[in-house]
Amino acid sequence: MKSRIVFIGSGTSEGVPRVTCLTREFPECPACLSAMRPGSKDRRRNTSLLIQTTRPGQAFPSSRREGVELRAQASHAPSDEGAAPPVRNILIDAGKFFYQSAIDLFPKFSVRTLDAIVLTHAHADAAGGLDDLRDWTNNNRQPSLPIYVRPEDVRDTLSHTAFYLIDRAMATSGGSIAKLQFLEVADKAFEIHGLPFTPLPVWHGRPHTANGYRFGDVCYIPDVSEIPPETRSLVEGCGLLVLDALRPLRTHGSHLTLEQAIEEVRRLRPQRTLFTGMCHDIVHEPVEAALRCLRETDGLEVGLAYDGMALDVDL
Repeated sequence: MKSRIVFIGSGTSEGVPRVTCLTREFPECPACLSAMRPGSKDRRRNTSLLIQTTRPGQAFPSSRREGVELRAQASHAPSDEGAAPPVRNILIDAGKFFYQSAIDLFPKFSVRTLDAIVLTHAHADAAGGLDDLRDWTNNNRQPSLPIYVRPEDVRDTLSHTAFYLIDRAMATSGGSIAKLQFLEVADKAFEIHGLPFTPLPVWHGRPHTANGYRFGDVCYIPDVSEIPPETRSLVEGCGLLVLDALRPLRTHGSHLTLEQAIEEVRRLRPQRTLFTGMCHDIVHEPVEAALRCLRETDGLEVGLAYDGMALDVDL
């Protein structure tokens, strides 16, 4: 069975570019200007990760790169609607930019169905796209969609912000509503289609918390200000660590700075680390080049994730 992860988003809640940077009389923000160029690795939407596994005996379909190619394939290829999808897709978080991220990346990576959504927490940049999931459940693509979520996120946040998705009887008339199954997960490991997930509770600006998750040898922690000792023991020495790194120098109440994230990598000693959740204070190419130097000075394999980045992993 083959597996890969795809970064559906690698940026903060505001994303990159920021509108206020682009609308200045004389725009000068390097990351935001870079983000406007096609294919720029500085174009960042809300943090989100896609986990893909093939069914036994199946390979990943070829990636579709261009809209013209996609239309040509759609017009000439025989229809296989109703056939079992060759790939299982598990998405971690669906934030405010989910719709646009899905348009850009789901066709490329042949995401025909979503087998589950796992939420790290209920902030808008992690759960603000739940309403857009209606396209998956109301167009005969799949009857429903399970959402794995912490009990406190349902009780304290989603029951207010997404009440009509939790209780569909509360919806007003005039539009379709996603058919979602909210499955509460506590601090114990759980499985999705045979893939174990271990929650990694972290502080996200005390007293608030969020979950990271470990699956296979991958630890994914996109929103964190502090890693408690009991969680650190679950992460140490992992194969791949994906870790929050908001910006350099200036501290933040609910996210790690780039320097703090590097210190965590020194403590945790993963085989490889990719930083995510970057704001416009990080310009991809020069920061990536600086991080490569840590291989020589500290023996650390560290880099930056970017939207659309895909990695083969063993799960």
